[in-house]
Amino acid sequence: MSPTDESPAGQRNIQIHLYTNTSEQQSEAPIVEVYSHVDCFPSSLKLAPVQTAALDPSAYCETPVYNPDLCPNMIAAQAKLVYHLNKYYNEKCQSRKAAISKTIREVCKVVSDVLKEVEVQEPRFISSLSEMDNRFEGLEVISPTEFEVVLYLNQMGVFNFVDDGSLPGCAVLKLSDGRKRSMSLWVEFITASGYLSARKIRSRFQTLVAQAVDKCSYRDVVKMVADTSEVKLRIRDRYVVQITPAFKCTGIWPRSAAHWPLPHIPWPGPNRVAEVKAEGFNLLSKECYSLNGKQSSAESDAWVLQFAEAENRLLLGGCRKKCLSVLKALRDRHLELPGQPLNNYHMKTLVSYECEKHPRESDWDENCLGDRLNGILLQLISCLQCRRCPHYFLPNLDLFQGKPHSALENAAKQTWRLAREILTNPKSLEKL
Repeated sequence: MSPTDESPAGQRNIQIHLYTNTSEQQSEAPIVEVYSHVDCFPSSLKLAPVQTAALDPSAYCETPVYNPDLCPNMIAAQAKLVYHLNKYYNEKCQSRKAAISKTIREVCKVVSDVLKEVEVQEPRFISSLSEMDNRFEGLEVISPTEFEVVLYLNQMGVFNFVDDGSLPGCAVLKLSDGRKRSMSLWVEFITASGYLSARKIRSRFQTLVAQAVDKCSYRDVVKMVADTSEVKLRIRDRYVVQITPAFKCTGIWPRSAAHWPLPHIPWPGPNRVAEVKAEGFNLLSKECYSLNGKQSSAESDAWVLQFAEAENRLLLGGCRKKCLSVLKALRDRHLELPGQPLNNYHMKTLVSYECEKHPRESDWDENCLGDRLNGILLQLISCLQCRRCPHYFLPNLDLFQGKPHSALENAAKQTWRLAREILTNPKSLEKL
């Protein structure tokens, strides 16, 4: 997708092309207030301090753990934490990665076979699931048993990319004035108002996938997940894969993310910013939880903004990816809670905010891994207590929207217990 010219009312006239990817009780004890990473959020989104004593009375400690004047062995304690974190990474995180990698290969065999059958029925839905450098482009790991595959579509025709903030986290594609519907490859999915409907495309794709599941060679081990408008497959009764039609948009950056990067924060630097914006974003045909309950004329036609590749590029260098791997493993093992309050994307988002809070590359040296992990866990507790976690690129979008308050409260308590255990006894990582 590339820009062509500017249009009024938040619209940009763009030509969409095919981009395939080949290549977790109040106490009378004093409250310990931990102000962690509050200023890395926009001023309107600053979070309240983490009230740790309210979470657990035993959390209060008269001697702050990180006061260097009262803790002369701070450096030794930090080194000990980093040692155990590296051991945790090498043993737990790497084994997690290996197991997920094996699962991905198994899952992708089934998905590829289903998509081949889809393509036979409808050539416009061409599979873009391909392996490159030992990873499958367009595949996101939601959890060790949940995955999302992005299926990039080929769209021919000129549409306005309407990104005016009225649909948080979403945008719509509307035919340019004077353009004929017949110019579009997806003419039957264009509404009377001229919108290219994400819902209509998804509905058609769901029908095609259901038919393909019955015909594919893996039909004995794969079935459609019912009671959802999303296209989801259950494989061997163990894994769930969502297949999402999408457009890949490069060379354009959404207005709703125009505030990024914040001018007063030196990270990630102009060169990396240019790379990230050139990477662009995806428009996904999936349900947008931010629109639930709203009655917008364009709601059912809206496309969800996704920045997966841009986010991955931001986390290159230093111990950023290692830190995220540790957070994912901790979440999978200890924060898989009722109500599903936390997923790996929340962890990824908070790592990005931590990068803003600590913009120097030296802040991400291997010997800083313990500090960065502690900071992110404390910020996570704050977000859970405030019941708000802003999307990194779209801060008006709350990643906790729709989550039960009781589930968020429970997650805050569990995260605090986990963080306290790691802080006070790094060796506990051997059993975590």
